[in-house]
Amino acid sequence: MTMIRKIAFSILLSACAGAYATPAMVDGEIRKVDKDAAKLTIKHAELPNLGMMPMTMVFKVQDKTMLDQVAAGDKVRFAAEKVGGALTVTALETVK
Repeated sequence: MTMIRKIAFSILLSACAGAYATPAMVDGEIRKVDKDAAKLTIKHAELPNLGMMPMTMVFKVQDKTMLDQVAAGDKVRFAAEKVGGALTVTALETVK
């Protein structure tokens, strides 16, 4: 492989790896748990991967078991992504 091809291949691999990176966890506070709709209302810090400033908003959950892990008032760290056009919590942990 020529040097130019090796460099181009390395750049392509780096770009692909970045496209599938897990978004960073951010701080939030659960405001509401809606088990019927499988949604969480979260007051959150900035979500850089979504270009969102701090605010309170409703998210779908990727896994419905997340709804049993939290209650209104809980401090959390979470990651959110756009999944099928909907803002979705993809990772969630409570903060002690």
